Amino acid sequence: MPQNQILKLLYNGKGEFITSKEIESHTGFSKKQIDDYIQILKEEGYIIDESESGYHLSGTPNILLPYEIKKNLRTKYLGKNIYFYKEVDSTNDVARKLADEGAAEGTIVIAESQRSGKGRRGKKWISPSGGVWMTIILRPDVEPNKAPQLTLVAGVAVAETLDQECGLDIGIKWPNDILIGDKKVSGILTEVKTDGGIVDYALVGIGIDLNMDINIFPPEIRGGATSLKAELDREIKGAELVQRFLQRFEYYYGEFKEGNFRDILKQWRRLSSTIGTYVEVHKKGRTVYGEAVGVNKDGKLILEMDDGSLRKIISGECIHTKKE
Repeated sequence: MPQNQILKLLYNGKGEFITSKEIESHTGFSKKQIDDYIQILKEEGYIIDESESGYHLSGTPNILLPYEIKKNLRTKYLGKNIYFYKEVDSTNDVARKLADEGAAEGTIVIAESQRSGKGRRGKKWISPSGGVWMTIILRPDVEPNKAPQLTLVAGVAVAETLDQECGLDIGIKWPNDILIGDKKVSGILTEVKTDGGIVDYALVGIGIDLNMDINIFPPEIRGGATSLKAELDREIKGAELVQRFLQRFEYYYGEFKEGNFRDILKQWRRLSSTIGTYVEVHKKGRTVYGEAVGVNKDGKLILEMDDGSLRKIISGECIHTKKE
């Protein structure tokens, strides 16, 4: 976007005023164009002071704008193409359309809010402004039965990022929730399109309750959910958190494509809050109970039933509970 050329100059000014002539000489924009682009930046939330000396950047918005994410991003391909929206029904829906149109691996869709964010089993994911709502388009050359492992790969990347950046009691609840203590702060939804027995693309949707007031959550989920802001009593810089996540996820995704999922699974097990816990798993109208004793290489949850037998669970809604 042309206004990003001006934004780059304002950042490079290191707090000094940049004159219109300097901007004109670097960009070729007219004075009228400069004023128009400055106005666009202000509408996006940038605080830009204007005087006879020129323009000065005095504040940046805590919004996941593409320029802010790309500015210090050290990845090879993740996040090089970012589509940002003020509001969408679902970032996965937008990403699916882009993927069908041939969007490159590593393309990201980010929205400030979602009207119809999706969780597992069709559940609605509450996603107002103040969170991280994004979907990553991936094109792994793997068989479809390996694609569910991407949920665990993303889970490790999210959990490690939050653990390192926030220093909180982070755990992963099988198969796709990130917890702080016993409260959900993040969820992951992976969708896959296959073609001729191979994966055409995978969509990894990630939601993180970042700077949200938990009082806006519906009463029925308020007790089991939290946000980073609520836990730390301060706002988190969203763009910086996303940068660090993308860098970590790109590393683990590379390991996954190289066939090193076993090492990633070890990390998942280390971070798991499910293993060693008595759980109930709801699936297709049935509920099974048992102690979670592990997760196998296919990402299936292994339960020790009350009669001592072992059972592998492919998918379902897992609830941590206590044996009665």
